[in-house]
Order: sequence, then structure tokens, then C-alpha cells
Amino acid sequence: MALQDHGNVGPGSDEAPLRVIVADDDPLARRMLRDVLHTAGITVIADAEGGREAVELALYYRPDVVVMDLIMPGVDGLAATRQIVERAPDVRVVVMSSSDDDEVGLETLRAGASGFLCKTVGLDSLPRALRCARNGEAVITRRLTMRLIEDLRVLRQDNAGMRPIRSPLTSREWEVLDLLCQDHSTDEIADHLVVSVETVRSHIKSVLRKLGVRSRRDAIEAAGRLRSGMLDEVPGLEP
Repeated sequence: MALQDHGNVGPGSDEAPLRVIVADDDPLARRMLRDVLHTAGITVIADAEGGREAVELALYYRPDVVVMDLIMPGVDGLAATRQIVERAPDVRVVVMSSSDDDEVGLETLRAGASGFLCKTVGLDSLPRALRCARNGEAVITRRLTMRLIEDLRVLRQDNAGMRPIRSPLTSREWEVLDLLCQDHSTDEIADHLVVSVETVRSHIKSVLRKLGVRSRRDAIEAAGRLRSGMLDEVPGLEP
């Protein structure tokens, strides 16, 4: 689907210059993106040829948006997106891929991306999409939006995976707790989130403290109560 047909990209504000980092292992692709964005009045403050460099540049420059290629050597776009979102949550990431597979798109959104676009979209529409991402809008196709709606309709009735709007936990802590609920070990959680085991242990300690429990099993039970709306039983929340 061409981005011109995109149902989720609304008018963006041009009041402040948009600052962008471009990450792609193809020099020609980086040049094309820089030229298109420059012509649209968007400042490309840096570009990266790999995921590791993209993370380093994003943490240093704190751009509004990172345009991230999905497949890159070393640290790929998915892992880089997770690291940027965790360490610089104010930076938006829009992932671009040669694939328009919905499963790939969903995986990038789970990693924290604000958007997922196929490289076949018209590049002249990209500046508008990035402005929308900077303004907090989701940059995805109508088809992927429908897929999200369909997935929401078939969520398990025990609310597994659902995250309450009011919660003492951060988004990253919920990611860790969701994986605990799926019986993943500390090492497995670290691999899944592409972080160190020590980082996972730190998150788990924070989860236990915020939920007022002493064990992982108690945390899983508390998560169930939160998802069921029993907010008054969890410390740290006002009724």
C-alpha cells in the first residue's frame, strides 16, 4: 500500500524543525533518504550504517525520529529499536523494511517502534509520516491497523498480555512481567529484550517492589489482579 493511501498519517506541525537520524546499511538508500528529507526542510543530523551506530547516535543527539532499516549486519533494526526506546523513550523510531508482512510489522511495534513502512511507499510521503511520528501518531498502513484490531478481538479471555491504563509499572517493566507470566527465565527474557541479565534482574526487583510482593509467582498473580481491574489491592495506586 502506498503511503498516500495511509489512513493513520494526519497533518503534522511544521512549526519546529524536525531532526532525524537515518540508519541503513545501503549508502545509496541513506543518500536518497537524506536528499528527500532535506528537500522537505527536515534536518538529517546524522546517518548510521548499522544498528549499533544508530543507537549510539540516537543517545548522543536525541533526534525527534530515527528512520531505521530493519535488516542490517550486526545489531539489526529490531534490536536497535528496543535499545533506543528503552534508553531514550522520547525518541520516535520508524522502521522501514523491504517486506510488507504484517507479522514483521507487529514485531517492530512490539519492539517499541512508532511506525512500520514498506520501502515501496512513495518517498515524497515520508516527510509527512515522520512529522506525524514526532507528534505522537502511529505511522502504519490501514491493513496493519486492521490486523491490530483483529488481534485485539481475539485476545484471551483471561486478559493475558493486556496492560491496564493505570499501573505503577513502566512499559519496560510490563514487558518483563508479561514474559514472566509466560514462564520465561531471566536469561530468556534478556535474550528476548536484547538486554543484559543484570538489567532484567533490576527490572524484576523494581516490579516486585512496586507491586508490593516478594516473589515472581506473587508478581504474576498481582498482574492478573491488575488486568482484572482489582486496582485497590495493589500498593502504589490511588482508588
